[in-house]
Amino acid sequence: MKFSLKNKTAIVTGGARGIGKAISQTFSEQGAQVHILELNKISGEELQNNLTFKAFKIQLHQCNVAIQEEVNQVIQDISKNTSIDILVNNAGIAHVGNIENTTENDLDKLYQVNIKGVYNCAKAVIPSMKKQKSGVILNMASVASSVAVSDRFAYSMTKGAVLTMTYSIAKDFIKEGIRCNCISPARIHTPFVDGFIKENYPGKEQEMFELLSKTQPIGRMGTAEEVANLALYLCSDEASFITGTEFPIDGGFIKLNG
Repeated sequence: MKFSLKNKTAIVTGGARGIGKAISQTFSEQGAQVHILELNKISGEELQNNLTFKAFKIQLHQCNVAIQEEVNQVIQDISKNTSIDILVNNAGIAHVGNIENTTENDLDKLYQVNIKGVYNCAKAVIPSMKKQKSGVILNMASVASSVAVSDRFAYSMTKGAVLTMTYSIAKDFIKEGIRCNCISPARIHTPFVDGFIKENYPGKEQEMFELLSKTQPIGRMGTAEEVANLALYLCSDEASFITGTEFPIDGGFIKLNG
C-alpha cells in the first residue's frame, strides 16, 4: 500500500482540533502510532470520546509546546518505548491586526507558540532521529509566510520564521537522514474559522463565509482532510527525495491572485 505509515511513530502537536485532528486520524488510518501533544484538555477529551482508540492507534499527552521542560518530558517518555519517525509541528495560534494595533503581549504570545513551540519540539526529537539516521519533520507554515496578507502582521512574522526554520533544519541535518519540509495553507475551513466569523460578524455568518471563501481563486476554502493528505505524502517513504521545500495548498491564492 502506497503512503503506508505502518510501524512508524508520529507526533502531532495541536492534534486534537482542525487540521491537526485530520492529520492524526489520517496517519492512524495509514498504520502509524500517533502521539498527540495538546494543550487544550477539553479538545483532547472530545477527541478521545469521539474516536474508538482500539481502531485508531492514538495516544494523548497534555502538553504546552511553548514550555521546553514539558515538551522534553513528553518526548522522553515517548522515546523510551519507540523510535520517533515523524514530527508534525501543527500547533499554532492566529492573530488579526497590523503593526499599530498589535500589542507587545500579542507579539510575545504568538512567538511563544508559533516559533518557540516549533523550536522546542524539533529540538527535542532531533537527537532520536540522528541516532536512527532517519526522520521527518513537517512544519505548518502559511501562505502568509511568503506573501503579504492584510492585517496579519504578527501572524505573518511567526509563519515567516517557521518557513526559514524549515530551510535551516533541512540544510543542517540532511546528512543525518532527517528530512524537513513545510506546508503553507491558505484559508482552510475548520471550527476556528466558524468561531471567528460568528464572533466578529454576528448575523452575517453565511455572507462572510462566502466572501472569505472567494478570496481563494478556486472559489472555496480548503478542507482539513486535504491538508492531511498532503501531510501524509510528505511524511511517507514515497516522498523520500523531498526536503527543504515549502508546499502551498492554497486554491491558487499565491500565484493566481492579483
